[in-house]
Amino acid sequence: MSKGFRCTWAVAALAVAALTLAGAAQAAVTVLGWPGGPEETALRAVAKTYNALPTTAENDKVKLIFFSRSGFYDKLQLDLAAGTHAFDANLLATYAIGRFAPYMDPIALGPDAVKVFGERVLTTMQFDGKQYAVPTDLSTHFMYYRKDLIDALLHDSAAQKIYAEIAQKYLGKALEPKDPSAWTWEDWAATALYFTKAVNHKSPVRYGTVLQMKNLLFNVMVFESLPRSYGGNWMNDKGDVIIDSEAYKTGLKLYKMLYDAGATPKDSPSYEYPETNAALESGQVATALQWNAAAAELTDKEKAPAIYDRIGIAPPPAGPDGRFDHIHGLGLGINKNAENKAGAVKFLQWLATETAALDYARNGGSPALAPDVAAKIAQERPDLVLLSAYANKYGFVMNGGTSAKTLPIYELQAKDFTGYWSGRETLATALANVQAGMERLLKQ
Repeated sequence: MSKGFRCTWAVAALAVAALTLAGAAQAAVTVLGWPGGPEETALRAVAKTYNALPTTAENDKVKLIFFSRSGFYDKLQLDLAAGTHAFDANLLATYAIGRFAPYMDPIALGPDAVKVFGERVLTTMQFDGKQYAVPTDLSTHFMYYRKDLIDALLHDSAAQKIYAEIAQKYLGKALEPKDPSAWTWEDWAATALYFTKAVNHKSPVRYGTVLQMKNLLFNVMVFESLPRSYGGNWMNDKGDVIIDSEAYKTGLKLYKMLYDAGATPKDSPSYEYPETNAALESGQVATALQWNAAAAELTDKEKAPAIYDRIGIAPPPAGPDGRFDHIHGLGLGINKNAENKAGAVKFLQWLATETAALDYARNGGSPALAPDVAAKIAQERPDLVLLSAYANKYGFVMNGGTSAKTLPIYELQAKDFTGYWSGRETLATALANVQAGMERLLKQ
């Protein structure tokens, strides 16, 4: 660690300590939150609600502190490893729980938590079978599609004949168009090819899809629902790495086929979230698997005037093993060295109640809720109804996806998968590199 970083961290730690001491008279439970954006806004709102409850003792009231997002997890690990008392509860993320579990206490959220969030959502905050946090915000993926284009295809027999011919040529079977809610990955691929000018000169748009293929760990998260639906996983029940598999070969080759056919822009190996949204907003793309956060932008008249009223949403397509949707989330857990551990537990258990979860959602947060709970805010937050439905029905976390090495594993996959898609590596080399790299990382 450089001297400059040590000094910067020392200043940050002193600032946190000062905040804690200054607020000690008013608040005895200090919570470190995720700074900026809707997560901070929502957390501030529910903390205010909690502090105003007549059942909240004066010495259990909550004081919030925030670090910068830049280097957040590195700073957090340094502080936790040093045995800090500066905060009682702190932010966790699905892909970092294993990294911080040694410095955290598991927490019992109470019997109503599963009724509020559902089993699948609770697993995003679990490690080694133990609950380490209350889930607050969730991310998953939606299949966005042009309703006008799909509807026209479903009602045009001549177009359907062309569709079947394209499917036969590229996928080896004469498929028929379907509603996106019933798509398999092959149906989606056939649809993407049909709406590609380079494949079908009669296509009303230039591209059938837009793939996020940049060497970026979050892009692998978008991709992995595909191999998962073909039975793929990171590890088997024995802990053996099984990524060099037919499931991953199938998924990687499908992306490569679409890229080589021109179904996605040629510069897709440099694409991530913003480029995908921009492509959809241009009106020249028929489908895209994209983060749920994009829904608000793509259906906004001001932000996406060309398509806002033409965008439909469906879950990711299905494979032979079913339909799966990657999920990961943010949550709040208990610092093992908390000075007011009992008070922190009370606050987090309250956050796991229906009242608190709905309050968090109404103030801009994105919790995935059990469907009957999400229905209570359907008019205010329709996006959360879909988020909750997909997360609870199709959500998954890869076996090993909350380990201490999760982020390095995603980075490793991103490097070699992008290498294959862009033609710099063979499929065999890419998978062999990832298999060996994961085995090495997981043994450390």
